[in-house]
Amino acid sequence: MDIVEIRSFYHSLLGEMATRSIGMGLTRIWSPMPNERLLGLGYARPWLDRFEGDTERTLSFMLAAQGAIKWPRNGPSRSALVFDEELPLPDSAIDRILMVHALEHAENPRETLMEAWRVLAPNGKLVLVVPNRRGMWARFEHTPFGTGRPFSRGQITKLLREANFTPGAMTEALAFPPVRVRSLLRISYQIERMGLRFWPVFSGVLVIEAHKRMFQGLPVAARQSRRVFVPVLAPQGAARAID
Repeated sequence: MDIVEIRSFYHSLLGEMATRSIGMGLTRIWSPMPNERLLGLGYARPWLDRFEGDTERTLSFMLAAQGAIKWPRNGPSRSALVFDEELPLPDSAIDRILMVHALEHAENPRETLMEAWRVLAPNGKLVLVVPNRRGMWARFEHTPFGTGRPFSRGQITKLLREANFTPGAMTEALAFPPVRVRSLLRISYQIERMGLRFWPVFSGVLVIEAHKRMFQGLPVAARQSRRVFVPVLAPQGAARAID
């Protein structure tokens, strides 16, 4: 989906219910950081307004493959069109990155995470919202979560570790079905609560927080030989010839 289709989805009733559900999931794992510099990567616009009041500055970067729209609605724009593997920021410039509708569309997800690692401060945090491979939302293409590459818990955890992140708290959202029937959407909140309690494994998205890891131990290759080498200048006994 391009940016116009994604925006149209979130302006629909189903999109509003999805925004609320994911917002509740973010609130469950979102810990406050004083004077934080927040970056939304992908289409994080519906949730940036929720957290902007507690930040020192907030930016919205949107992917070149999808397009960009102005954010915020009022005042100077703080949005930019970027490539996810080449963010126009210096090293350690951001305290927290909220990535939505980004990683599942990345050509190389590991490179995207490595670029996020570069721009994060030493104590920075990465918050990901990705489609759940087991969820219903990944099977229907009328929502933005039905396009791109879905992830399982194990896959996203492994990918984060490979990119020098330490996975932290994880939760789910979108436990109600992605239907457009208005009567069912009216009770989506009740279905969401039941789903998170009884069938969270089938929720539509995974919401995970990861911490930037500064140091990593690398395994040492096994030695092929245990032989001990003797220096060439070591004194050696010599037999004298007797005439």
